[in-house]
Amino acid sequence: MSAQERPAFNVCVFCGSSPGVRSEYRTMARKLGGLLAREEVGLVYGGASVGLMGEVANACLEAGGYVEGVIPDGLFAKEVAHTGLNQLFVVESMHARKALMARQSDAFVAMPGGFGTLEELFEVITWSQLGIHQKPIALFNVAGYYDPLLSFLEKAVTEQFIPAHHRQRVSTFSDPASMLSSFRSPAPVTPTIPWLGSDET
Repeated sequence: MSAQERPAFNVCVFCGSSPGVRSEYRTMARKLGGLLAREEVGLVYGGASVGLMGEVANACLEAGGYVEGVIPDGLFAKEVAHTGLNQLFVVESMHARKALMARQSDAFVAMPGGFGTLEELFEVITWSQLGIHQKPIALFNVAGYYDPLLSFLEKAVTEQFIPAHHRQRVSTFSDPASMLSSFRSPAPVTPTIPWLGSDET
């Protein structure tokens, strides 16, 4: 592993261990990885060498960027852990993986992915809502992948299960440059915990 210095700002990217069916998914994963390197932003991700996870990591490394992976020991072989990273943490569980990725990151991005990606995304959203962190969260909506999810979130707001100001904790981008730029000057977010007394109406 490289002894390259860790950047001051690091972005956690959640994405699939599968490449998906559309070529745009791979293309945009590589575009994001290269952009992170050029902007001197570190990549924190799930540590695999396959799928979109491998694409974003390899593109960042190839462009001279810093990449940090976190993978549970039970998935080390199954997800084909990437051994060429600047730093690879092998942890004991998925819970430990998510907690460490969150601690190591200054912002979160969800690219296309499956159940694991969605679970990671919604956990960091929930942590933001509870005031555990106030880091930016973004959907990188490649090829409209997250359009149905965005419709569902609006439905949840309409049905008053998600307050509108909590919905705003998640930004949506189709352009990675605009997304990274937004992380540099994020809008302030006020934590509210409904069941402890809050500004919910």
